[in-house]
Amino acid sequence: MTDFIRFFIPLYFICFFSVSFVGISYKVAKQIGKSPNVLPRDGSAYVLVGIYFKLILLTLFIYAMLILFLPEYIFRIFKINFLESNILQCTGVVLMAFALIWVIIAQLQMKDSWRIGIDNTTKTELVTHGLFRFSRNPIFLGMTISLLGFFIAFPTIIALSFLVIGSMLMQIQIRLEEEYLLKEYGQNYLAYKKKVRRILNLY
Repeated sequence: MTDFIRFFIPLYFICFFSVSFVGISYKVAKQIGKSPNVLPRDGSAYVLVGIYFKLILLTLFIYAMLILFLPEYIFRIFKINFLESNILQCTGVVLMAFALIWVIIAQLQMKDSWRIGIDNTTKTELVTHGLFRFSRNPIFLGMTISLLGFFIAFPTIIALSFLVIGSMLMQIQIRLEEEYLLKEYGQNYLAYKKKVRRILNLY
């Protein structure tokens, strides 16, 4: 199982970044005639969240590559031994695969409303169908599940740090987006907010 994890994790994150960031960004850019990356470049706290998030993604990618090229060293550093088992590793892999599919479906369901950041210049549709009937933030939910699966499949303090810090940054971003959506859509968003939970409807 160790050899499988060594190759699966880097290939997974290459696929995740290539499809859900680069590929979807290219697709939406062709539809709307501009980049969907609308993160601002001023000195606001919102910009810092974006910078920290990019740093986490870059560090995660580097860590995944180290798992591939330096397995003997990386596999034993900061390992949480009591969580290491084939069953948990298989569970983590399944969660990661599920998360990737979930995120891509949610992005496709957003169509040309998908953005990286908050778009204050273009009026977009409030998406409430598909996976958005079960979560107001299915993409962030999928990313969180992906990080959880990564930690379960590769239980180290570093993988846990990615999960904790990534989740915190996503929660901040979610609240920033909710402020914008409330201002932009008013009662329509309030009605949607009452029906669908921030992360996941469990009923």
